[in-house]
Amino acid sequence: MIPSPCWKWAAAALLLWAALGAQAQPHFNGAKAYAYAREFVAIGPRWPTSPGHAKAEEFLRSQFKHDQLEEDAFTANTPIGAVAMRNFIVRFPGKKDGIIVLATHYETNYWLRNINFVGANDGGSTTGLLLAIGDQLRMQTNGGKKLDGYSVWLLFDDGEESIQPTWTDSDSTYGTRHLAARWGRDGTLRKVKAFILADMIGDKDLDIQRESRSADWLVALVRQAAKKFGYDRYFFQREGPVEDDHLPFVERGVSSIDVIDLDYGPNNSYHHTAQDTLDKISAHSLTIDGDVFMETIRLIGQR
Repeated sequence: MIPSPCWKWAAAALLLWAALGAQAQPHFNGAKAYAYAREFVAIGPRWPTSPGHAKAEEFLRSQFKHDQLEEDAFTANTPIGAVAMRNFIVRFPGKKDGIIVLATHYETNYWLRNINFVGANDGGSTTGLLLAIGDQLRMQTNGGKKLDGYSVWLLFDDGEESIQPTWTDSDSTYGTRHLAARWGRDGTLRKVKAFILADMIGDKDLDIQRESRSADWLVALVRQAAKKFGYDRYFFQREGPVEDDHLPFVERGVSSIDVIDLDYGPNNSYHHTAQDTLDKISAHSLTIDGDVFMETIRLIGQR
């Protein structure tokens, strides 16, 4: 039997419709993430012990007041003495037994307190990103439903930045060091399938490096997720170690990845300066981040 021309045209139309449908899949709402970042950065500097830090805590508390929110308050032993800090953990339950932690720090540097450092990219952009991811996870779990894969816990951790200008192992990562130790004691750590850290990835000129102590399989999944959306050029064009919030989990054997763009401004000239302002970040970069994170979470859930 020879197909008629009409049959051929109908088949071609169906193929075209399928292709257009695949291309039209909705992207992550980077504009909403940017709007959250703008609102959060408007608080101003938020270094520990400052009024801005208390406002940042209240901001996060208000965003998740109807969710499964845990406030993990602790006292950090710092070069300026005992400092009250607080992690925020938001839980979205999944059908599979296990946890994916998606983390960012939210505070700014104590040692930059005299220069109006607002950390739009360094803490602000990824706080906005996780807030928008929270919106998407909330829709997926609306009405008591569970995520198809593992539970996802959003972690807004405190005290990533050092108190003194020189970063040391004992003066940095206060929130994640505290939490990794606590979860190690109570058994939670055994349930964490992946720890994904987001840091400084709102940069308009997005260039996410491959952090060399990150788990190879997580790097591969992030690369796969980026490839799906045609974002290959934004990821892993260079490699190197980074001291960051993932290390307390790496040191305890948790599969972890630091998704970070540590090339911020010409010759990294915006990093930890008063130039880290809202005009240096973009909704486009946050869309890329959100697409890749949501797809990576889906891929982990299929393992």
